[in-house]
Amino acid sequence: MRVRTLAISATLAGFLVSTAAHAETLNLLIWESYIDQKILDRFTETTGVAVNQIFYDSGDARDEILSDPNSNIDLAVVGENGAELFGKRGILEGLTQANVPSLTGYRPDWNARCAGYGLPYLWGTMGIVYRSDKVKTTPTSWTDLMVPAPELKKHIAMYDDHNEAFIAPLVLLGKSINANDTETLKAAFEVMKTQAPFVLTYDYVITSIQNPDTGKEIYMAIAYSGDQHVLNEKAGTPGVWRYAVPKEGTLSWLDCLAVTADSPRKAQALQLLDFIGSPENAAANALALTMPTASEAALPLIPADMLNDPEIYTPADILAKSQYQKELSVQSIQTRRRIISAMANFQ
Repeated sequence: MRVRTLAISATLAGFLVSTAAHAETLNLLIWESYIDQKILDRFTETTGVAVNQIFYDSGDARDEILSDPNSNIDLAVVGENGAELFGKRGILEGLTQANVPSLTGYRPDWNARCAGYGLPYLWGTMGIVYRSDKVKTTPTSWTDLMVPAPELKKHIAMYDDHNEAFIAPLVLLGKSINANDTETLKAAFEVMKTQAPFVLTYDYVITSIQNPDTGKEIYMAIAYSGDQHVLNEKAGTPGVWRYAVPKEGTLSWLDCLAVTADSPRKAQALQLLDFIGSPENAAANALALTMPTASEAALPLIPADMLNDPEIYTPADILAKSQYQKELSVQSIQTRRRIISAMANFQ
């Protein structure tokens, strides 16, 4: 799987270098279908500055690009853990209410989770997406994904990111999702190895669903909350993909929108960040993506039925059982990546 990630990075690097000369274009590194294009269009109409989206499909791929000093990225969506790590390494610009006034609309605890290097963007959980026309019973446990029913063999999509790939097995084992010790990771490996024959692909589900060779064969996958809406759009069948959070608990995640410290268009990048973070645009983005905004000031602009939808705004009892990602040791990351690479041997 590392070959695929490196190939993505090489392709992007060539593309980004080719756009370096265009001073009126900002390069935004982001997940696919993760911002309302209308907001970017309004920014361009207002400022004359175009925004070019560059998609990644794993945190590892994103991190390789951000670590490249020649990547020519101006803004990026990173996880809360990544915001702190890349910020401390001098890769991300420090943010305050002085350079991003819209930060005043966010609660101090949300801002703290982005460590002063990102605008709190969207948040949610990790769980199970499933095709309701193929999987008739709603999954309620990580066991439904990690020890699948026989009829799901070669209909499961997992994820080869060194963080997210271990959430299901570690939570199922009652362990921390941030485990570093070899004994715990070996136990997770055994769970993953048993599941491997049922797995069709280890590509992110939104990527793999668009593969004509495998997309229609995916019935269940690990995914982020909100992915079900993108999957339904890709499938062209409203409501067929659904999302469930297992009873054992899960990852509670926050994405942060950050500006790179070396951006040659830093003033425009900070302007775009502030534009996206305004209450009106944060609310419009949340409505367009059917996802929860982290902007406290935007909440009065969100319809009550959306605020009360547990698939969008995760209930407090589930969040109480959820965990945040923390920095992993280098050895843990290396071990996790070796385990992921080994999964192909057991499929």
